[in-house]
Amino acid sequence: MRKGLTSYGDAGFSLFLRKAFIKAMGYSDDALDRPIVGITNTYSDFNPCHGNVPQLIEAVKRGAMLAGAMPMVFPTISIHESFAYPTSMFLRNLMAMDTEEMIRALPVDSVVLIGGCDKTTPAQVMGAVSADRPAIVLPVGPMLVGHFKGEVLGACTDCRRLWGEFRGGRLSAEDIEVANERLVPSVGTCGVMGTASTIACMMEALGLALPGSATIPATHADRVRIAEATGKRAAELTKGDLKPSDILTPDALRNAIVMMQAIGGSTNAVVHLSAIAGRTATPLDIEEFDEVGRRTPVLVDLKPSGEHYMEHFHYAGGVPRLMQELKDLLALDAKHVMGGTLGDAIRMFEDVPGQTVIKPRHAPLKEEGGIAVLRGNLAPRGAVIKQAAASAKLMQHEGRAVVFDSVEDMAKRIDDPALDVDEDDVLVLRNAGPIGAPGMPEAGYLPIPRKLAQKGVKDMVRISDARMSGTAFGTIVLHIAPESAAGGPLALVRNGDRIRLDVAGRSIDLLVDEAELAKRRAVWSPPSFPDAQRGYARLYREHVQQADQGCDFDFLRAK
Repeated sequence: MRKGLTSYGDAGFSLFLRKAFIKAMGYSDDALDRPIVGITNTYSDFNPCHGNVPQLIEAVKRGAMLAGAMPMVFPTISIHESFAYPTSMFLRNLMAMDTEEMIRALPVDSVVLIGGCDKTTPAQVMGAVSADRPAIVLPVGPMLVGHFKGEVLGACTDCRRLWGEFRGGRLSAEDIEVANERLVPSVGTCGVMGTASTIACMMEALGLALPGSATIPATHADRVRIAEATGKRAAELTKGDLKPSDILTPDALRNAIVMMQAIGGSTNAVVHLSAIAGRTATPLDIEEFDEVGRRTPVLVDLKPSGEHYMEHFHYAGGVPRLMQELKDLLALDAKHVMGGTLGDAIRMFEDVPGQTVIKPRHAPLKEEGGIAVLRGNLAPRGAVIKQAAASAKLMQHEGRAVVFDSVEDMAKRIDDPALDVDEDDVLVLRNAGPIGAPGMPEAGYLPIPRKLAQKGVKDMVRISDARMSGTAFGTIVLHIAPESAAGGPLALVRNGDRIRLDVAGRSIDLLVDEAELAKRRAVWSPPSFPDAQRGYARLYREHVQQADQGCDFDFLRAK
């Protein structure tokens, strides 16, 4: 209670007043003299992914009190992927600022970060790294699988697949409505290896979360028990000096990249880990993601890269079991929030006989990691592709550009029967990056034009400066940097230009000579943003960085 006293010009009075008001809650002097574990409350009626947070909070409080600390819950903003306009990514930095400032402002000796839905955990960790007080991550856990017509379903890979079937006329309006009620059968994050699951697994590899915490389903009793254990460990952290800055070393960040590649993780993880690293003394180079990916196989057979779901990964042994296959690629001496090292933390694991979800190193699901980094005259500062979820026949491809100038332009024209497009073309979306959209929406998963979908076309090469959901699949190049709204080469592409993709060669190129591009550049002018004249929108437009730097605000990165 003596930490960070409100300034009244008299420290004794500040503490006196603080205790006078907090006693209105019924606390005793004994309770108030104990170390304080802060617990973030990210629950909201608009956030079904966090529907179990109230139960988890009670378990964390129990664990903290059993270990002799005083738990205190405080709210932060709550971001849900489907209930955030214009996009949850637009609000991620706001949540990071909120989390950081609440940790700084409140007299907490350690903090439990309860999060899950895509941008929540990255935002919390970004804030906690900058505040640099002892912190531990508690994921909310994945939802259970659903069932439809004898088929196992999981949001949101199957959301996209079934919607594609509906758009192509292969699923009736009645069936898509029934499926809509079956895709999300419980609270929790998406049940596939989307962004939320990817980040949760990476938190274990980073050493910020208890072993096994990433994969336990949101509704299971084990999820409540690990919440209690997290509270207990948070109480222990109040007695030491183990801070995020001690844990998030270059080795720890590299361990997280190994994890991301081995699970066939979300492309969003590249942006989020880059932002987290940018808050430390050692920012990441985007090339490190590719270098690690070239020697890290995909070992987890989960959608959208494979066939199974998160609860199956959990039953197969989860992240601790996977790490046994990756030991030679991991820095096992990296520090861990449990105390000791990552190697110490994963000594206990369950080896499940006959499981097929976690592949052995000698028989991987994919020989290379899930994500590749591309460069070329279209992406001087890089772009990414989730090669584990792409079509093999399109990994080397040349086609004619069909250009959409914005998300709105795409929505207006993509299903027009008069659209000049065939399945060998390359769909190009621009002005959908961090600045241009704003908020870099998950619009990179351009739908297949309806007239092609009705002919059975299920994949095409698609490129943009946007993101896509970690649950999505297809031959899709994303995060092109610099983005078009910032004057990147994507702004110069015209309908009919030839574009060449070579994933093996790690290149994405516009086949137009430099003289012609110079002419186009001379007449290009940046878009105007009349909606960004005040408040957070203005702050965002003026300070957000490009995808290769994690889309953090420039003034929040570590010096």
